[in-house]
Amino acid sequence: MSDSVSPLAGKRLEPGQLVDVAALTKAYYDEPDPAQRSQQVAFGTSGHRGSALLRSFNEAHILGIAQAICLYRREQGIDGPLFLGIDTHALSRNAFETVLEVFAANGVATIIDEKLGFTPTPVISHAIIAHNRGRSAGLADGVVISPSHNPPADGGLKYNPPHGGPADTDATGWIEKRANAFLADKLAGVLRMPYDKALKSEHVHRHDYITGYVADLASVVDMEAIRQAGVVIGIDPLGGAGLDYYQPIIDRYGLNATIVSKEVDPAFGFMTADWDGKIRMDCSSPYAMASLIGMRDRFDVAFANDTDADRHGIVTRSSGLMNPNHYLAAASAYLFANRPGWRADAAIGKTAVSSAIIDRAANKLGRKLVEVPVGFKWFVDGLISGSFGFAGEESAGASFLRMDGTAWTTDKDGIILGLLAAEITAKTGSDPGVLYGKLTAELGEPRYARVDAPASASQKAVLKNLSAEQIATKELAGQPITAILSNAPGNGAPIGGVKVTAADGWFAARPSGTEEVYKIYAESFRDEAHLAAIQEDARRIVGQAFAAAGAA
Repeated sequence: MSDSVSPLAGKRLEPGQLVDVAALTKAYYDEPDPAQRSQQVAFGTSGHRGSALLRSFNEAHILGIAQAICLYRREQGIDGPLFLGIDTHALSRNAFETVLEVFAANGVATIIDEKLGFTPTPVISHAIIAHNRGRSAGLADGVVISPSHNPPADGGLKYNPPHGGPADTDATGWIEKRANAFLADKLAGVLRMPYDKALKSEHVHRHDYITGYVADLASVVDMEAIRQAGVVIGIDPLGGAGLDYYQPIIDRYGLNATIVSKEVDPAFGFMTADWDGKIRMDCSSPYAMASLIGMRDRFDVAFANDTDADRHGIVTRSSGLMNPNHYLAAASAYLFANRPGWRADAAIGKTAVSSAIIDRAANKLGRKLVEVPVGFKWFVDGLISGSFGFAGEESAGASFLRMDGTAWTTDKDGIILGLLAAEITAKTGSDPGVLYGKLTAELGEPRYARVDAPASASQKAVLKNLSAEQIATKELAGQPITAILSNAPGNGAPIGGVKVTAADGWFAARPSGTEEVYKIYAESFRDEAHLAAIQEDARRIVGQAFAAAGAA
């Protein structure tokens, strides 16, 4: 977030401040201008996102993307079923109908929810892995229609290949290029059939996603321990795709849990505004999570998910809303002490901008730490092989292995991370905030923050390709610099920016993919004053790099 907080943060908006859902869905059918870059298909780390109101997420985009996915499947020899998920954003239903028209016309066996309900990202990943386990042919893949925690006016679509996790840049680049070619050619070559006909076609199959996922949860979380301990749990799906899953989970496992809100509203008027006064279903934001935080004393532990349920927000009596980094550290420390079925050499995976408290926890556990660039796709291979027991990123996304050390999901799963908080409470007698406090008492307490700073397009280009040789500074907040990284130490892949470390702190700077800003992630193991000094040095070091490159 930036340094300024809106006076609307943490409050519900007035009806007139909410998105006009009717106007938004009508705009879905507007024609984008493929000559304008902002109106082209662009896949980021979580698929293509945009808004119909800005002509960046319209029917034409989805037609092009869907046809490109069909072509990609043929080129890759993927001929099994495609599992299709959808969240509760207003544009998701429109996009769902569009992709189904294209997939059916192309003869793709598409698996949808039996009641045309909502299906979270982790459920799609789980279904892909379950179908493909032990197979070498007829492999499945998936699509999730969701812009994650983005505001109500946004739409999103992401593709998961047969490994079940986020597609890599080779796949998304291929799909993006062909989708934009379809746009430029006025959608010539795109096959589609009317939605009603597609829904009844031989290629579209209805499936009970809920039972399969819910029944399998005991293989990854100790559900019986939660039941026996009688942990009092609060659950807020934030009006998202996880809503239909929690009552079946509660009923099947006999949990003492309450779903605190069952509202589904495409305008998300029940949400409290995020830091900038916009509605955003960000379960790691104290402003967006104000309602559940206010209920913290009613429960032993509570949690929420974003709209496609791939992120988690953990609320405890001891500490309120846990910082995502804090929970990642507590969760990994607990899991590696309570999963004897995992490989002895199973590592902890984290992104380069996640807290160094995770590094210290890994060292305490005697576990290898693998640091990768931002993006969950970097964890996929390790989760499949069992060489990563736990993998997480600072934006509150994580997954971990089944009890037996095999893959559960290769995409983020906010549902199991929430249930894990209840397991920790059941098995240790304390909530995850208490466990984190014990860790920091031994390992040091970090202060962590992310802020944005302005940057032009040319400056962002410089930052994305910055190397250690271009940084002449020898100190960070008064301490000698110990490392300057432009590639992640865990796999050598570019981090798309730079990370600078010293004994008691570090910062990383990366350009935004969507705004004229760059993001500064910083952490101190001393105090707030030291954190501020690191942030100030970060701005100075990056500014010097801009000046040296002549970037205005």
